[in-house]
Amino acid sequence: MANFAKPESALKRAEELINVGQKQEALQALHDLITSRRYRAWTKTHERIMFKYVELCVDIRRGRFAKDGLIQYRSVCQQVNISSLEEVIKHFMHLATERAELARSQAQALEEALNVEDLEADKRPEDLMLSYVSGEKGKERSDRELVTPWFKFLWETYRTVLEILRNNSKLEALYAMTAHRAFQFCKQYKRTTELRRLCEIIRNHLANLNKFRDQRDRPDLSAPESLQLYLDTRIEQLKVSTELGLWQEAFRSIEDIYGLMCMVKKTPKPSLMVVYYGKLTEIFWMSSNHLYHAYAWLKLFSLQKSFNKNLSPKDLQLIASSVVLAALSVSPYDKLYGASHLELENEKERSLRVANLIGFDVEPRSEKKEVLSRSSILSELVSRGVMACVTQEIKDLYHLLEHEFLPLDLALKVQPLLNKISKLGGKLSSAASVPEVQLSQYVPALEKLATLRLLQQVSQVYQTIQIGNLSKMIPFFDFAAIEKISVDAVRHNFVAIKVDHLNGSVLFGKQSIEAEGLRDHLSLFSESLSKARLMIYHPAKKVAKLGDALSNLAEIVEKEHKRLLARKSIIEKRKEEQERLLLEKERVEESKRREHQKMTEEAEQKRVSAELEQRRNQRILKEIEDRELEEAQAMLQEAEKRSKRKKKPVLDGEKMTKKDIMELALHEQLRERQEMEKKWQKFAKIMDYLERAKREEAAPLIESVFQRHLAKEATLHEREQQQEIELSRQRHAGDLVEKRRLGRMLENERIFQERVVSCREAEFNSLKQERQERINQIIQTRKQDRDTRRKLIFFLRKEEEQQKRLQEEEDARKHEEAEKQKREEADRKAKLDAIAEKQRQRELELEEKKRLEREEVLGKSMPMSLEPSTIGRPSEAGATAPAATAAAPTPGKFVPRFRREKIDVAGQAPPPETDRWSSGGRRDERNSFGGGSRTSWSSSRRN
Repeated sequence: MANFAKPESALKRAEELINVGQKQEALQALHDLITSRRYRAWTKTHERIMFKYVELCVDIRRGRFAKDGLIQYRSVCQQVNISSLEEVIKHFMHLATERAELARSQAQALEEALNVEDLEADKRPEDLMLSYVSGEKGKERSDRELVTPWFKFLWETYRTVLEILRNNSKLEALYAMTAHRAFQFCKQYKRTTELRRLCEIIRNHLANLNKFRDQRDRPDLSAPESLQLYLDTRIEQLKVSTELGLWQEAFRSIEDIYGLMCMVKKTPKPSLMVVYYGKLTEIFWMSSNHLYHAYAWLKLFSLQKSFNKNLSPKDLQLIASSVVLAALSVSPYDKLYGASHLELENEKERSLRVANLIGFDVEPRSEKKEVLSRSSILSELVSRGVMACVTQEIKDLYHLLEHEFLPLDLALKVQPLLNKISKLGGKLSSAASVPEVQLSQYVPALEKLATLRLLQQVSQVYQTIQIGNLSKMIPFFDFAAIEKISVDAVRHNFVAIKVDHLNGSVLFGKQSIEAEGLRDHLSLFSESLSKARLMIYHPAKKVAKLGDALSNLAEIVEKEHKRLLARKSIIEKRKEEQERLLLEKERVEESKRREHQKMTEEAEQKRVSAELEQRRNQRILKEIEDRELEEAQAMLQEAEKRSKRKKKPVLDGEKMTKKDIMELALHEQLRERQEMEKKWQKFAKIMDYLERAKREEAAPLIESVFQRHLAKEATLHEREQQQEIELSRQRHAGDLVEKRRLGRMLENERIFQERVVSCREAEFNSLKQERQERINQIIQTRKQDRDTRRKLIFFLRKEEEQQKRLQEEEDARKHEEAEKQKREEADRKAKLDAIAEKQRQRELELEEKKRLEREEVLGKSMPMSLEPSTIGRPSEAGATAPAATAAAPTPGKFVPRFRREKIDVAGQAPPPETDRWSSGGRRDERNSFGGGSRTSWSSSRRN
């Protein structure tokens, strides 16, 4: 790890390393500086260092380094200059996006470039081999090699930035911008897997934000700006999910938006809610939940009608038509007929959950099987005035399918209406957030509904009908489709039908006694029988005396008294049992209280602090409620001023919220709007009658003027036709005169043409010859150049070979000289070794003579004589000389008897006794050792 005195030194060192191409070392140097605890005080130099650092990370694609550096830089500048971190992150994302787009453009350029030498050979052999081996096309391979790494790095960049900014209240806008850019990245390049991961990441961030509420710099979701940013992010997530076809992820996004609204308990802006319900209609339609789809359209209609002031009548009519058709498309029977209790409970919970998402206040009731139903939404359409906004065709269709009883020609009357409805639709000009309305998508469901209604009505009239007649009555489907629809209806107890293919007939009326139709008929029949009985048998007169009617009154009173006594005893027993249970419960509670008394005393202080916090929160909530109440009163007064009629005064004790006042004001606006619409309709009818009367009076006048104009035009046409014929004759005569005048010049024209052609041909031949000569000259010049180049290459190659051969000869000569010198050196050393050996032998002989002379002088006869083999082998004698010298006694010293006896017994010749201070012994020793080593070295060299 490099230590720098100042951050400027690290930046300078990194730039030097970059200039010499060592980007990895420069990145490591900057990383060490950023992660060091020594430089924690923010300066402007840190920002320049971070800019250079992220540039290096992008250049060499080091996402891990970028994440570590940005985390460290966030801790440095969090409390000092948070805008610096924002600038660095924006620069980082800009570089990553730019490099990814550059890689994509390069891949496209490689794919589109036409760089082929031979047009007949489309691919090179190596390209064909690579494509056969890898099984990839050129574009896929280029994308994998160029585009994919940069897209991975860009995706890692988005994840890193979101992770760094996830709990920073000062950079919420940057967090939202990064999320939007990540969504656009997934949308642009169709990255469905990355979109799922991105949604899960953002969802986890919000969950952790709610889980850890005591974090510093945590975003406050109750603030309007923060809430708007989070809602915009979720809305963008919903849009991208629906555009990519990820409907499950889109539904989870809907749940996220609803959870966010419940969390902060605030209603978003109407523009966001329009997008919310618009996407909800698409999701429910794709999941074939037509009932929820209709409720979402109804909510969308209410929003558009209430808050969109620029909504045109045509767009409102289209939206209302979609609501009615969506409601009619819902299946008329209960699909959960015959389901188990568990399935019914699950469906009820699911319906409540979806109802909460849609925004309807639904109270679960145990006696109902479903919360949202077809009948309830149809009643909502009538009560909210939706039917007044639809087209006449849809009104007729609604009355035919829901109120008319036409068992024979219901489908025939519905078919032309469906054909007209299928042509309606289009984009809404005054409601950009609403998706494109296409009413044709409801036609198949409406055809199925018409078929079911016809089968239901026919089953109430007929018991048997021929298959052919039934097929003619239903022109939408063939009989196979009708039979499939009938089977589904029978399974859900909507109608009772049997098909007899053997006789070609359809049988009705095999319903059970519990069926609705039979139950109505039986109840009517019983009422009629009761009326007839009363007419035949008049009711008996009242008895004159009370005693005659109640002759057994005493017996009844006795029985009632006994029953009351028995009931009293039972009540007493129940009271005793309840008291016993209460005593037992109190005893258990007392034991538990004693056990938890210590824990309660310890938690008392916490409870007191919690109570203080709760009082403070209640005070804040009370202030908020008072403020809302004041706003509501102000809104109420303003609404009373605008309203012309007297309204019911609001009582002082009545608690009115802002929501209630808004609902009252909206109701008043709706009432005024309906009154205004009625006035305009009356005025339009008057104008219609007036205009019709005007046109009826003006029609004969217009016809007479037209006839006069027609006669005048016919006369003018005949006169102009005669003039045109006369002019044509004059032009034809003039043309014939001109033809005769120009016919005399044909020969001159031919001669001139031949002269021009001959001149042009001669010029062409000369140019062709010059071009051929120029081409021959160019070919000759290129041939000479090619020969010259080949000769030059041949000459250079020969020169290189000659130089190489000379170099090899020089190397061989030097090698031979070195070998010869080594041999001469070995011979010289051998001669020196021989001379040294002879010298040593002479010295040994001299030493031996001196020793013998010394022994004779001292009178010591020691039977020691040199063997001839030892003298003949000087190397062995030289080798044993040190050992003998070490074992032999030194002359001039006392030698004990036992030592002399040992030497005599061993029979070994003692070494020559020499004076330790004499130089002769050392020189002999050196000669013996040195000679032996030199001899062995020379012998090894010879070998």
